[in-house]
Amino acid sequence: MFILGEMAVFAALFVTYLQYRAGEPGLFAASQATLDRRNGVILTLVLLSASFLVVLAVRAVRAGLPRLAQRLILAAAGCGALFVVLKALEYHDKVAHHLTPQTNDFYMLYFVLTGLHLFHVVLGLVVLMVLYRIAGRRELSPVRIGFVEGGACFWHMVDLLWIVLFPLLYLVR
Repeated sequence: MFILGEMAVFAALFVTYLQYRAGEPGLFAASQATLDRRNGVILTLVLLSASFLVVLAVRAVRAGLPRLAQRLILAAAGCGALFVVLKALEYHDKVAHHLTPQTNDFYMLYFVLTGLHLFHVVLGLVVLMVLYRIAGRRELSPVRIGFVEGGACFWHMVDLLWIVLFPLLYLVR
């Protein structure tokens, strides 16, 4: 239910973005052109890699391979941390060029959408650290395996949201 609720909030924000964009297509196109698509692609690949590692970690948990599961979770968390650093650098670049939420409606929505997503990435990193501890146990009950799978689903939701945000903000003209 929590994941569904989070996705509903983002869906409402996506609709809001599209409404603003429809009202000011020239402004949004000009502002969007200031974003670095290559950075967006790199961010996407980093999150997709993290999700792949989480899938492998869940498989390792199910197979009773705790050390492998932990290593995979740490690698996924490393990808998540890299995403945070790259996003912070992107924000720094925008602010250094005087592009802030006060610049225009595009940048207000850009910072709100990506900032909320970034908050979810950080929350996902906390979830991964909890999963790391759980995955290290030799014997896991069905409830704990379910918790690992639920945490993995949260991480995949974060990834899915970025897969919508990336083209919406960086690509779609």
